[in-house]
Amino acid sequence: MQILVINSGSSSIKFSIFEAHAPQGGDVPTVAPRSLFEGALSDIGEAESTLITLATSEGAEKSATKKVGIHGVEQAIAAVLDVVSGSSLPAFEAVGYRVVHPGPKLREHVRITSEVLADLEGASEFAPLHDPEAVLMIRAFMKRFPTLPHYACFDTVFHQTMPAEASTYALPPEYAERGVRRYGFHGLSCESIVRQLRREGEVPRRMVIAHLGSGCSVTALVDGRSVDTTMGLTPTGGVVMGTRSGDLDPGLVLYLLREGEGDRVTEVEALLNHRSGLVALSGMENDVKAMREAAGNGNARATLALKIFARSVTKAMGGFSWLLGGLDAIVFAGGIGEHDPQTRAEVVGGLGALGVSLDALLNLNLERTQNEAGAGSIQRISSPDFATSVLVVPAREDQMIAVHVERMARQEAPK
Repeated sequence: MQILVINSGSSSIKFSIFEAHAPQGGDVPTVAPRSLFEGALSDIGEAESTLITLATSEGAEKSATKKVGIHGVEQAIAAVLDVVSGSSLPAFEAVGYRVVHPGPKLREHVRITSEVLADLEGASEFAPLHDPEAVLMIRAFMKRFPTLPHYACFDTVFHQTMPAEASTYALPPEYAERGVRRYGFHGLSCESIVRQLRREGEVPRRMVIAHLGSGCSVTALVDGRSVDTTMGLTPTGGVVMGTRSGDLDPGLVLYLLREGEGDRVTEVEALLNHRSGLVALSGMENDVKAMREAAGNGNARATLALKIFARSVTKAMGGFSWLLGGLDAIVFAGGIGEHDPQTRAEVVGGLGALGVSLDALLNLNLERTQNEAGAGSIQRISSPDFATSVLVVPAREDQMIAVHVERMARQEAPK
């Protein structure tokens, strides 16, 4: 089955076409979904956006990059629709979407109906940065491809295995009845990592996954199942992120709401989601590589920002280690986790007392090792003398969506 996957963020849209196969003799497909076409529209809302496409045809990759003038979400959606509607692209039989937050009513990945769309619109208050644009995207694609089945896949489903003591806030119970709880995010990324590890052999029993990108989270797992995570009701909480504050004293949020005039809720929401985190601390754009260069040249703000960032991730990992009674593996994923060796070294450097250590050469030479072993391979970068493995595993959210869409479509097919 060939599936179009749409993965939209606050300033980007990724789109891919996969060939997914039904499992044979088990729940896990014997062959991972194969990418036939990939594209990304980034820097939406900036002066100039970038459109990148990569097509695979008869074993030969054909890529193209161009700058385009995209000044809003509607234009971005139209641009992506034009690309995926092109006659030269592989045909697809279904469309799957990454949706960050399902709200309190939807608990599983689901085929999209008018009722589901209404529930997603109602969930926008839980993820105002992501869900409204995802709904716009879904409506536009359903209008363009009305005869195809469309499916929503949620970042939160993977975390439903968390126990009540991990998902419940210390608030009066009526708030929980209204859907206020710790949902957790980056679930599709975590699930894809577990599947890759299972395909390669055994899944470590006690593990933490650090998905570090523009958004960042740390998740604790036992036997491949989520038992706790740093993000909560929304993707704003947890460790420090690119433009998001992470966890704050609730009293500080109240202070921010009392300060100033006008619509303070909207202003504080924009502050915590768009103008905080590493960009606020460093005074730079959301680019860790540039911050590393600035710190190397003596920029004190960039140096402090990176220290605060690494410290927040180390604290989360350390806390989960004590919760689980030790760690068998630490996994780094996401743009920073996969590509910034210094962040990995700084985070793990604070965990020496827990029996964790990196092999400095393996960590620094990871990019070269990946090129030799094959792009997207699982790499161990820890010292062999330590019991805890430190791994770098690529996040495969889009591939995971294709797996779920194939499964839902197969279950709906006439027997």
